Amino acid sequence: MTQTQHRRRGLGPLASIPLAVAAMATLAVAPAHGAADAATAPATQAAPADPMKAVAAMQPSWNLGNTLDAIPDETSWGNPLTTKATFDGLKAQGFRSVRIPVTWYPHQSDTAPYAIDPVWMKRVKQVVDLALADGLYVEINVHHDSWQWIEYMSTNHDNIMARFDSTWRQIAAVFKDEPRKLLMESINEPQFTDATDAQKTQYLRELNTSFHDIVRDSGGGNKDRLLVLPAEETNSAQHWLDDLSTTIGALHDRNLVATVHYYSWYPFSVNIAGGTSFDAKAQQDLTEGFQRVHDTLVAKGIPVYVGEYGLLTSPHSGYVERGEMLKYFEEFNYVARVNGMTTAVWDAANDFLNRGTMRWVDPEMEALLKTSWTTRSGTASTDNLFVPKAGPIPAQTITLNTNGNFFAGLWQGDVPLIPFLDYTLNGDQLTLTSRALTRLAGDRAYGVNSTFQVRYSRGVPWQLHVISADRAVLSDATGATTLAIPTQFHGDLLATMEATYADGTNAGPASWTPYQQFGYSFAPDYTAGTTTLTADFLNSLKDGVPVKLTFHYWTGATLTYHVTKSGTTVTGTAS
Repeated sequence: MTQTQHRRRGLGPLASIPLAVAAMATLAVAPAHGAADAATAPATQAAPADPMKAVAAMQPSWNLGNTLDAIPDETSWGNPLTTKATFDGLKAQGFRSVRIPVTWYPHQSDTAPYAIDPVWMKRVKQVVDLALADGLYVEINVHHDSWQWIEYMSTNHDNIMARFDSTWRQIAAVFKDEPRKLLMESINEPQFTDATDAQKTQYLRELNTSFHDIVRDSGGGNKDRLLVLPAEETNSAQHWLDDLSTTIGALHDRNLVATVHYYSWYPFSVNIAGGTSFDAKAQQDLTEGFQRVHDTLVAKGIPVYVGEYGLLTSPHSGYVERGEMLKYFEEFNYVARVNGMTTAVWDAANDFLNRGTMRWVDPEMEALLKTSWTTRSGTASTDNLFVPKAGPIPAQTITLNTNGNFFAGLWQGDVPLIPFLDYTLNGDQLTLTSRALTRLAGDRAYGVNSTFQVRYSRGVPWQLHVISADRAVLSDATGATTLAIPTQFHGDLLATMEATYADGTNAGPASWTPYQQFGYSFAPDYTAGTTTLTADFLNSLKDGVPVKLTFHYWTGATLTYHVTKSGTTVTGTAS
């Protein structure tokens, strides 16, 4: 995700794609231990003296994203002013802590002594105090400053260190008498331009160490406040975790917390390179990364706060198929929980909670996430059952992912489906009979005809949608800046798009893969009946050289289309 899209992300190792893309994969983590103690703790209770227990008591957590970190001001990125009702609502939804990202440089002189505008400082303190007054744990940090000025340490080291130190001296002085429930994080997703790995290690160690010393020396509650230190780019690659562990060990301070972020395996997170599903590779990235974080930090008694998690695309964008997205969130919280870490969901702007009402935008997501804080929900290999528009409907078999639960039946609303007549179960293979699917398809109008549930012994039921569909139809088109291809979707759903030249080389902005990024290079509009090739995609094409597009749909169907850009004109031809 680019910086201008205002959704920051942590990074994890990718060996199979270019470094520029690998820098966008992520690794992070989530919590579970101590949840019962936190649930019964009075709102006014101080944070436990034991750091592990204190961080455990912060679970679950939420980010007040795109707000005090917005540039240049609190409402610049579309969110309303934060009020007492914000934190009242957050607490009512079961959250126990809030991460409040703060970007300081728009409100700070860019020359010594780097004074922070007192009006801004007062506003940040007001928001922090509102959250603390509700009994929430709070974390504040230095946020987008990381890529606005701190990342240039290789060319402006001394001035940047001076500014960083001044920034934290001012913050520490203002907040030194706040209760222990306030945590401070040195810097969000630290990154350094034109630096070797060795230099990155050096720069981040300098920043984290200086931050630690400044806050501790400021006195008051800061002398033993929980301080949060990130790995490079909040990355879970082993060498960055080792560096962070070394830094924490050298500080000889039990009140330190490590932080990483997690936005999933990059191809899945943005739907690129064929990463359409939460497959074995995406699951491996999650489980192995969390294991590294656990073994390197948690196992040594260092608490871990996953300061951000989610996907690099909005959960409401449709870029990642809904069922696959839900499987990711369910498994993320389980894996993080069993590895003993606390997690803060990144909420940029009404992705999870409506900022006006502080109610969940998506009731199904609400149920899934809240359940995942304490137990598991079962899922399945798909959430869509496509049936033909006309003719006989054959039986279909899907795989159940019980996630440690027991299958408890199928239900359409309050009506149970009938074993053997409507379905059979053989191990984890669930077969829907022709009889059941024909009834559930109803009049077989294109699209979703009915929805029913797979119920398990615990957790949230898994939704299955019966969809009538035929092969989609594409038509010829012309355009300039963009190309809107007339599309009769006929109930089908677009999964991904390949783009290649005649010589077999890849076409499109993502030159390292034929599968271009959903939403960035192409996007379906099911209501308008179009599939749009974006300006970013078209601008990347060679002039006068035909491009073959292959559209992949969730029914398994593929369609071929040809596009040629000639100067300012683009023509598209259906095969």
